[in-house]
Amino acid sequence: MSTTTDGRSARWEEHRQERRKELVESAMRTIRSQGAGVGMDDIAAGAGTSKTVFYRHFTDRHGLYLAVAQRVDELILREVGEVLGQTLTAATETDLAAVDGEPQRVIAAAIGGYLALVEQDPELYRFIVAAPIVGTERSGGAAEVAADATGRIAAQMGELIAEALVARGHDPAPAKVWGTALVGMVRAGADAWLAGTLGDLARDQLTEQLSDLAWRGVSPAWSRRRGTSPG
Repeated sequence: MSTTTDGRSARWEEHRQERRKELVESAMRTIRSQGAGVGMDDIAAGAGTSKTVFYRHFTDRHGLYLAVAQRVDELILREVGEVLGQTLTAATETDLAAVDGEPQRVIAAAIGGYLALVEQDPELYRFIVAAPIVGTERSGGAAEVAADATGRIAAQMGELIAEALVARGHDPAPAKVWGTALVGMVRAGADAWLAGTLGDLARDQLTEQLSDLAWRGVSPAWSRRRGTSPG
């Protein structure tokens, strides 16, 4: 194969990846404006093209869903990274006691980053966790596909927890289980919050409550005697 042919192939692949990115971003804008239950016709119209073009790049609706889910994963991790970076910078600029709280800060940052997406992009979040566009076209349907997306986020959270454990000389073995449990807990809280069943609760309040539960469990509150304040 000639160098010229290689160059053309590379340029074509670059163009193809850029076009995929544009279609994903367009799909996300349509989801935000028209809701999580939007169909392929509306997504294609929002991009000023046809469903055929989308299927050429993503094979089917499931392929498009996976591409959007991957982008949402990136947004969640970026949010977590920004919050975590700010948190750890603040910790290192204070005293040793603040630095000692680093693992708790990691958990709070992870929860805060997840909830930030729910608050800022509720329809996009619904699209990911419910996967209505996938429907019944695949074995297991939307629930299985959405579980895969949640599993990817859980794995990424587990990696963050593992890094924090290793940095402090602890065994990272529990990180995978903790990451899965953490995302399951936060998703349940986020779904109830989004549905309005938790009352008038601000994001920072929900983050604090979930972080406290994840870090301490229920035993401190359970063991308090009636009429006494937490020590």
